[in-house]
Amino acid sequence: MSREPNYEFQEWWNKQREKNHDFFTNDSNNANKGFLTVEIRSLNPDLTTEKDRSRSARQLSWICLLRFQQLANSLAWITNSFLLLLRTANRRISAADSPCDSSASRLYRIIKFFLVLVVLLLCVELVAYFKGWHFSPPSAASAEAAVELFYALWLEIRADYLAPPLQSLANVCIVLFLIQSMDRVLLMLGCLWIKIRRIKPTASMEYPMGRVETGNVDDYPMVLVQIPMCNEKEVYQQSIAAVCILDWPKERMLVQVLDDSDELDAQNLIQAEVQKWHQKGVHILYRHRLIRSGYKAGNLKSAMSCDYIKNYEFVAIFDADFQPAPDFLKKTIPHFKGNDDLALVQARWAFVNKDENLLTRLQNINLSFHFEVEQQVNGVFINFFGFNGTAGVWRIKALEDCGGWLERTTVEDMDIAVRAHLCGWKFVYLNDVKCYCELPESYEAYKKQQYRWHSGPMQLFRLCFLDILHSKGRSVNVCSPFNKQDLE
Repeated sequence: MSREPNYEFQEWWNKQREKNHDFFTNDSNNANKGFLTVEIRSLNPDLTTEKDRSRSARQLSWICLLRFQQLANSLAWITNSFLLLLRTANRRISAADSPCDSSASRLYRIIKFFLVLVVLLLCVELVAYFKGWHFSPPSAASAEAAVELFYALWLEIRADYLAPPLQSLANVCIVLFLIQSMDRVLLMLGCLWIKIRRIKPTASMEYPMGRVETGNVDDYPMVLVQIPMCNEKEVYQQSIAAVCILDWPKERMLVQVLDDSDELDAQNLIQAEVQKWHQKGVHILYRHRLIRSGYKAGNLKSAMSCDYIKNYEFVAIFDADFQPAPDFLKKTIPHFKGNDDLALVQARWAFVNKDENLLTRLQNINLSFHFEVEQQVNGVFINFFGFNGTAGVWRIKALEDCGGWLERTTVEDMDIAVRAHLCGWKFVYLNDVKCYCELPESYEAYKKQQYRWHSGPMQLFRLCFLDILHSKGRSVNVCSPFNKQDLE
């Protein structure tokens, strides 16, 4: 139902239209006569423009103040960081790690002297820069002031005595860089060749997977499994359990838990864990040294001096944070069959916490290159690589032939690998056999690990240098682990 037209509103609208004719104008030139044009005039047209301009200037001033504050904060942060670095360097230089070691303290004094000398020379360079002596260097004959004479003499010493040896060192560094780059290129090409040809070590026999029958154990050699540890309260249960459930006849395997803990509660916990597995029928022994000399090398050396070691043919070594798979021995021991000159079978490390944070991801990339490229290529082409200290199986005869574990260096794994190779023994690396472990998740733990891994290779190189020179065809092979600063 339509609404009736409102005649009263129409009459009122017509009257208002006649009264306000100046505001409502009809555009006669417009083709559409049904529309009205309303013209709205501004009383002050430049007011909005000036307002916008003043607002833009205010915003610009705030932006400048904000940038200045950010710059001041950056300068303050840089200054505080520099002062903190200087305090740390001064504390490290003034306080040596071992005060009783005279050679170390002498080295720190030398470093401190050169640090002071460098700062003084930097001050002289700054004075020369502001004086303009860089553009017109003064000579000793024309020097007037004492500072100018000192700078002239410094220029002569720097040009005649310092520049030639520094240039020679730079050339040596360039040569070493080219050698390292060529080594990396060859490793990458070797890894590519292995991938294309699908080259991998093959064993002459295989053990059946699954539980071994008690009466059929003659084909299984006697294996000694060693777990060196020291104050390992967090991971001792997992490592001992992983070794005790290895798929190997119990009467053909003995587990040695080599505890070097100096904390009484840690000793009690580890000993209780060993006793628990012993009651389950596992042949496992707990060993604790009263005199903890030689660290890990001394611990392993002491364990190998037992009388019952002569009954065993192979020894597998696992650090306290490593957990081998149950079929670890069945995948590694067969490679010794028919290879009487084989001393070591090394497995690959796999990391359970590789995605924990950025530090663990970077470590995983670095160590994956080490195992996937370096260890695999060296194992395939030259049958030698650096022993990683764990997750490997040694032939006990090879250990005895090369002199056993020595306490002369902190990199006992590289030491025994070099000596075994110099004696003519060969190594095999299995990239498809993995042993799980954990990566350091904090920077402090990572720094300690890297210091332990890299503090001994050069010392070992000096100790083995003459033996390497006297070896006929193995000199280049033995230098490979030192070139890469191999792992522990």
